[in-house]
Amino acid sequence: QVQLVESGGGLVQPGGSLRLSCAASGSIFSINDMGWYRQAPGKQRELVALITNDGATNYVDSVEGRFTISRDNAKNTVYLEMDNLKPEDTGVYYCYAQIRPRYREYTGNYWGQGTQVTVSS
Repeated sequence: QVQLVESGGGLVQPGGSLRLSCAASGSIFSINDMGWYRQAPGKQRELVALITNDGATNYVDSVEGRFTISRDNAKNTVYLEMDNLKPEDTGVYYCYAQIRPRYREYTGNYWGQGTQVTVSS
């Protein structure tokens, strides 16, 4: 069994910062891409940031320069540092990872349960 567990969401004022963490656990053989998606009320889920297993990153334009994604491969953990938060960053943030479990010969997409981020004064 493989699972992703997120932490770090909450309520913050505009201009504030939050740090999200997501740890993958279970019978893991390898992890490729890891990332964060978000879903605002009434909107589709969108990719926020992605990081490959060798550290290359990609961001949606709206967070470029404000958010930083990183990972610790030894801990199977991905982070999202969010600075200068805006009300439009509000939503449920989902962790994502491409994982090959030890009990399978192929890679699958895995998701965390989601963590709420609310930016409001």
